[in-house]
Amino acid sequence: MSMDSQDKSFPLMRSFSFAFSGILLALRKERNMRFHFISSIIVLLVSFYFSITKIEWVFILFTIGGMFALEIMNTAIERVVDLVTAEYHPLAKQAKDLAAGAVLVYAALSVVIGIVIFLPYVLNLF
Repeated sequence: MSMDSQDKSFPLMRSFSFAFSGILLALRKERNMRFHFISSIIVLLVSFYFSITKIEWVFILFTIGGMFALEIMNTAIERVVDLVTAEYHPLAKQAKDLAAGAVLVYAALSVVIGIVIFLPYVLNLF
């Protein structure tokens, strides 16, 4: 391996390290992120139990990944707003509320996707 390729790979590995640090920070510090993480584990276990189809796996994995990504973005927006101003400002509130609203919309969509995928499996148990 040449020096040039080593020099280019180090920043890439370092950026992955920063990204993983961000994910771990969100899991440690954010209650909602921990809720999504535990919910995801339950959904994955239920998915294995019911032996869902490949296309259902795609929807489940995109739903879980999207929820994590959106929750992390929401946290980042909240932190930046808090960094910029400690005082109440209507625009700061709007930024935080909009980010939280985006998470809520995606969470509701995730629940609907879960119902569409798992309800037939659950009904077949009876």
